[in-house]
Amino acid sequence: MKKSIFILIIIHSSLLITNAQWVQVSNGMGNKTVWSLAQNGNYIFAGTDTFGVFLSSNNGANWIQTSLNNREVDAIAVNGNNILAGTYHNFGVYLSTNNGTTWVQTSLNNRYVISLTVNGNYIFAGTLTYGVYLSTNNGTSWSQTPLNNRSVYSLAVNGNYIFAGAYNYPPPLYGVYVSSDNGTNWTQTSLNNQNVGALAVSGNNVFAGIGYPSYGVYLSVNNGTSWAQTSLNQSVSSIVVDGSNNVFAGTFSTGVYITTNNGSNWIQRSEGLNNVVVETLCIFNNYIFAGTYGNSVYRRSLIELVGIQPISSEVPNQFSLSQNYPNPFNPMTKIRFDIPFSRGVDAEGRRGVLLVIYDVLGREAAILVNEELNPGTYEVNWDASNYPSGVYFYKLVAADYTETKKMILIK
Repeated sequence: MKKSIFILIIIHSSLLITNAQWVQVSNGMGNKTVWSLAQNGNYIFAGTDTFGVFLSSNNGANWIQTSLNNREVDAIAVNGNNILAGTYHNFGVYLSTNNGTTWVQTSLNNRYVISLTVNGNYIFAGTLTYGVYLSTNNGTSWSQTPLNNRSVYSLAVNGNYIFAGAYNYPPPLYGVYVSSDNGTNWTQTSLNNQNVGALAVSGNNVFAGIGYPSYGVYLSVNNGTSWAQTSLNQSVSSIVVDGSNNVFAGTFSTGVYITTNNGSNWIQRSEGLNNVVVETLCIFNNYIFAGTYGNSVYRRSLIELVGIQPISSEVPNQFSLSQNYPNPFNPMTKIRFDIPFSRGVDAEGRRGVLLVIYDVLGREAAILVNEELNPGTYEVNWDASNYPSGVYFYKLVAADYTETKKMILIK
């Protein structure tokens, strides 16, 4: 047994840790500013500054400019087979029914449209200084709602509730407004003193991202009756939620943050973004996409990004590897570890964090972590459904720290 473990250490002493990170995907687009992202079927759409809408059918590897090619597109929404594009400079909303092959300007053609959302047959358009417009016939006609003298930079739907985030007005005209009757009536919520540039819904939780000059993300669990500020202290430009209720926040200067506990803790996951301004986020086909200011689109594997769950952003005093739990287990177990610093270099010149599973014969069974991490406490799930019962070892390598522990799978 000891000999097998010793051989493992020798084999992996030369393993170079690769840095999982965001990767720029701009082929066919160039370095554009991307204000909006949305997906429909196998397509992802990107709204850009003055160059219209670009389309990718291969997860962002390549982009094609659609026929809407000479407008600044600040918002994109999908309603069935209809793609709606909200444009700046008083050009209003454009509609495509064939995934961008052709576009038609709708009757809302004289407003700066900076946000869009859909609730069943209702389409809402947030405008600059003119509030929220509503269409019930895919843009053939529009009516101005009573929320009519605000700059509405963000819109979101939670069941029967429509939320509107107002920005850039002196109090008390900004903050979050809510309608429970599809825009017939609006009420200003208690979050009434912040620039709200981003909104997202996760179950019964509504998140509001606060933009410059203020900071942070606020959370409401009662459809806006009350709000609590979360722990993120950054100026937020975009928020998106995945199917597992992980919440991602894009910021003006420090990249992307993730919370897995509704904002109690946020962990920065900006490796490779190089301080770009993240204007919009979109989750599609197991990737998260970030539209940026002047640097087009970045992409990162969602599985890689959320497979490691940040538990706390507090900086631990030392490296440590906890015993997995439960143990014995069948077939799922959790492994927790502490990282006091992120860019250590070990004696072999390796950077980052490596967490590997081995079987009792010393054969590599799985690599759970293989990247640089910010300081903090992390937890990783291992699903051993496809592995036989027996004794396994898991090993953490980070800088000059190495530790191995034993676990038992019983089926």
